[in-house]
Amino acid sequence: MDLRPLNDRVMVKRLDEGEQKSGGIIIPDSAKEKPQQAEVRAVGNGKLLESGERATMDVKPGDRILFGKYSGAEIKIEGTEYLILKEDEILAVLE
Repeated sequence: MDLRPLNDRVMVKRLDEGEQKSGGIIIPDSAKEKPQQAEVRAVGNGKLLESGERATMDVKPGDRILFGKYSGAEIKIEGTEYLILKEDEILAVLE
């Protein structure tokens, strides 16, 4: 299934940070925080400006990004979890 976010929204898939250890103790999945890094999977056409033109998006599919802890809306498509963010909620692009 193809999905294209609308306007200035971005669909991302969280990146796994691997198994976390704290002082030699393995932290169970239920106690782990969700990663704040993701890979961009799809982007919208851009925000509609007052002039009627669309602003260009700063991210593109394949980019790795950082986003805020409580940003976006979680969705599940065909068993895979994704996050839909507004472009404003993206903090940085990892290069």
